[in-house]
This record gives sequence, C-alpha cells and structure tokens, in this order.
Amino acid sequence: MKRLGLLLFVVATPAHAYIGPGAGLGAIGTVIAVLAAVVLLVAGFVWYPVKRLLKKRSTQDDKKQ
Repeated sequence: MKRLGLLLFVVATPAHAYIGPGAGLGAIGTVIAVLAAVVLLVAGFVWYPVKRLLKKRSTQDDKKQ
C-alpha cells in the first residue's frame, strides 16, 4: 500500500489547472482566521486564570483593610 502511494505520487503529472485569485485569497484568509483563533484561544486560557487570581487578591486586600 505504501509503495502504491509512493508510485502514484512520483508518477503524478501536473494538472495545468488555473486557480483564480479569489480562491487563493480565500485560502489565505482562512489560514489567517484559523491562526488568529488559535492565538485567541491560547490567550484566553492564559488570561482567564490570571484575571481570577487578580480578582481574588483584590478581594482579599479589601477584606484586610
């Protein structure tokens, strides 16, 4: 099965197909959107516990005063 896949990959000929700029820009936009979503997801996972910790500290400081 691996040999067949390798053979098909090596023997494949170019498609000579035209992909317009709309499809390319759409693909680039999709990649940028996915990367932005991942960055926001990571930022959310980092920021939420920090926000809770800061809120907890501020309420403890208010109780001490």
